[in-house]
Amino acid sequence: MKAWQHFKTITHHKLLVMKGCFQVGLYRQGLLHDLSKYMPSEFLVGCKYYQGNRSPNNAEREDRGYSKAWLHHKGRNKHHYEYWIDYSTDPKDGIIGMKMPARYVIEMFIDRIAASKTYQGDKYDDSHPLRYYEKGAARLGKMVHPETARLLYFLLRMLARDGEEKTFYYIRSKILKKRRIKNMKFIKFIVDIFRSM
Repeated sequence: MKAWQHFKTITHHKLLVMKGCFQVGLYRQGLLHDLSKYMPSEFLVGCKYYQGNRSPNNAEREDRGYSKAWLHHKGRNKHHYEYWIDYSTDPKDGIIGMKMPARYVIEMFIDRIAASKTYQGDKYDDSHPLRYYEKGAARLGKMVHPETARLLYFLLRMLARDGEEKTFYYIRSKILKKRRIKNMKFIKFIVDIFRSM
């Protein structure tokens, strides 16, 4: 088992999401992001299937035919579109994606950036999250609400075209309508506390 490597990877990812969430004003979500990954039902599986260059859930899925850790994770974290899948009120539609609140779409967007940075390392550029999304978007079908998919895709394209700083400013000022913290030292202070743990 690679417990230490897995712990470092998920903590690095969490810190990146926290920093991004703080930059757009989603402080609570930044602090609480992915805490379930530290629970035994997810953490131990992550240690067993750790590879360092992709999610251990993919390796577990290949080994077992499903990922028990992923089923646990997506049922507890509202920033995953899978959390929002439910039966339609119209029986002929079957199971569909419900519209996600904007704050969770934003967290999902930041989560995708952080995952790309974590697994791509020095090879990361702002177009990578968009390319990764486009590879799988066609398979999503009715599992993602159309408005949720439009907002996510819009933000991923903006990131690829304009970069992180402009995209985060747009999110903060236009979508979430939040003011920026005047003293960014506070954000750095909080992130540094978590890094030192």
